Formats: sequence, C-alpha cells, structure tokens
Amino acid sequence: MNLPTRSAAQASSLEVFGIFLLLGLTSFGGPIAHLAYLRREFVERRRWLDDERFAQLMAVCQFLPGPASSQLGFAIGLDRAGWTGALAAFVGFTLPSALLMFALAVLAPMLAPHAVTGSIVQGLKIVAVAVVAHGLLGMARSLVPDVARAAIAVSAVALVLLTGGAWSQLSAVVLGAMLGLVFCAHVRGPATTGQRWHVGHRAALACLLAFAALLGLALSMPLSPSPGVPGLLAAFYRTGALVFGGGHVVLPLLQQAVVEPGWMDADAFITGYGAAQALPGPMFALSAYLGAGIDAGLPPAASAGLALVAIFLPGFLLVTATLPGWTRLLARPAAARVVAGINAAVVGLLAAALYDPLWVTAIHGVADLVIAVGAFALSLTGRVAVPWVVLFCVVAAVLTGAA
Repeated sequence: MNLPTRSAAQASSLEVFGIFLLLGLTSFGGPIAHLAYLRREFVERRRWLDDERFAQLMAVCQFLPGPASSQLGFAIGLDRAGWTGALAAFVGFTLPSALLMFALAVLAPMLAPHAVTGSIVQGLKIVAVAVVAHGLLGMARSLVPDVARAAIAVSAVALVLLTGGAWSQLSAVVLGAMLGLVFCAHVRGPATTGQRWHVGHRAALACLLAFAALLGLALSMPLSPSPGVPGLLAAFYRTGALVFGGGHVVLPLLQQAVVEPGWMDADAFITGYGAAQALPGPMFALSAYLGAGIDAGLPPAASAGLALVAIFLPGFLLVTATLPGWTRLLARPAAARVVAGINAAVVGLLAAALYDPLWVTAIHGVADLVIAVGAFALSLTGRVAVPWVVLFCVVAAVLTGAA
C-alpha cells in the first residue's frame, strides 16, 4: 500500500478538524448522545467506517478508563489521518466547550455580588444534582443489573462515605475489580473480530509504557495545599487515568482532586460543573474551568491548557496502546469480569458524589428540593434537552430567590 503524500495527509487532517469542530459546537446531551452523533456522521453520512469497525472502536473506548466519546473521536481521527488526524479530532471536538468553560472561570470573579447572581449560581448547583441523579439512574440500570454488582456498588458507596480519605475512590475501584473477578463469572465480554488498526505494536507498547510511568508519577505525588505545576498535572492526569465510564463519573474524582486539598472551594466547583451541563462537547472540558481557577503559579490560560492536556492524555494513550491487541485481550474471560466489577464500583462512586458534595452543597431547603425534583422529572422524560433543564433551574432559582 502506498503511503499518502504530505499534502494529502495535511488536507485530510484539516478535514477531520473541521468536522469535529462542528460536532464540538453542536453535540449536546453528554457522552451517550455523542456516540450517536459520531455514528451518524462517520458511518451513515460520510461512510468513513462501517458499523462493524465503528462498534469495535466504540467497544475499545467503553472498555477503557477515560472519556469514551472523546477517545472514540480520537480513534476515528487516527484511523482516518494518522496521528495528526487524531490530534485534529481532539482539538476540534474539545475547543468550543473548553473556551467557554475558560471564559466562565475568568469572568466569574468579576461579577459583583448580587442576589440575582447568587440565584443563578444556586440554579447551576441544582442542575448538577438533577443531571447526575438522572445519569446515575441510567448507569445503575445498565451496569448494576444483578445482586452481585449491586453489592459491589453499595460497598463502594460505604467505603467512600465512611473513610473519605485521599485514596478512598481509588481503593473502591480496585475493590470493585477484585470483587468482579470473583463474583461476576457470569459476565461475558463483547464479541470481537480480527480487525486491523493503523497502530504499530511498537507505538502501542510505547504508549502503554508512557501511560504507566506517568500514572506512577501522578500517584506518588503527595497532595499539597499549594499545587504548583507538578501537582496540577498529577491531579488531572490521575483523574483521567482512573475514570471508568466517563461523563458524570469524572465528578467525584475531580472533586477529590481539587476540592479536598483546598485548591478550589466546593461552591465554585459545583457551579462550574452545573454550567458544563449546558454546553456541547465533552464533559472533561470542565478541566479548563478548574485549571483556570487553581493558583498553580501560572497565568489562567496556561493552567487551563495544562489541566486539559493532563486529563485527556491517559485515555488517548490507553486507546492507542490497546488497539493492536484488542481482540486477544477481550478473549480473556477475566477481562470482562474485572470491568464489570469496576463499572459497578463506579456507580457507587457516583452515588456517593450525588450526596457529597452535590446534595450537601446545593440543597438547602424546600425550594431547592422542589426545583431539583422538577429538573430530574424533565430529564427523565427524555424529551427535554439538557440546556433547557439548565435554563429551568436557573430561572426557577431566580424567581424563588434561592441562594
């Protein structure tokens, strides 16, 4: 096979960037909806992939930790235009929401204290409660369908809420993996076929070694009240490497990474998370808001950029490392059992985060509770887009004077 010329590769990368930029501007609805957007764009409209290859890429991304929809976009860009295509897909899909979240972080401190401003912030906090509750319900239905996995989820909730230490969430994930290996023997992995991917084994091994080395460094970095650049990178890399399920599951790990050490207060954190619900693109773009709001001794734009790169990098390294050996990996029965246990533990982590910090921070009275229940009911219908749920909560909070 002849390799593409340099100009053809550049044109292809620009094409990938333009398509993913449009998706980044219009893909509302969270990671599950993003998968549908990607299939419609690249299987149905452009026919870059057939359904079988798309399903294989999607299975890889859902199997691994990290932001599944962004990983899938990265893999499609890699498959289409090599490494530059993968980078173009990531930048195009992430840039719109990252810029909006960065703008929120910069402008928020400039807003003068006012009753209406406080009510808007309170409405964004309530949004987070309703949206995470809806996400938790959906995840529980699919990832905790039996008694064994329900017990793993409950164990994770208990471990996180009762210990509350810096390692409690990582311990819950490890415990879920061990319990899944023992008690989820009935779980089977997805069917796979002998697909070939445009990643060499040497590149895959290099990415795997880089992932492991960086994770080791991140885990060894002690928490400090003053993050600095190394602490900032370690916190966001560690979060990106340990998020199974993506989307709302990033909430508890980010809360542990930036709120517990005192880098950001819980109110500002929940406000940013609530605002992120109204935006298109990946939920992980919240890291731009958080990075800009953390004093790491850098300009806010630099801190935001480092946080973005650090949280996305581990997922992309893992996808690249896994593609060549994907079929052989899934042939091992233990792999599916371990992932089933981890997924159940992740549901427990999200349930714990729904209580603390979300409920504790956002629900202060009957008015807040009524707004949250109304927003949850709107989400539950499946007919109301998330931005409209956000608008409902903000308007309701302003009208009731919630703050």
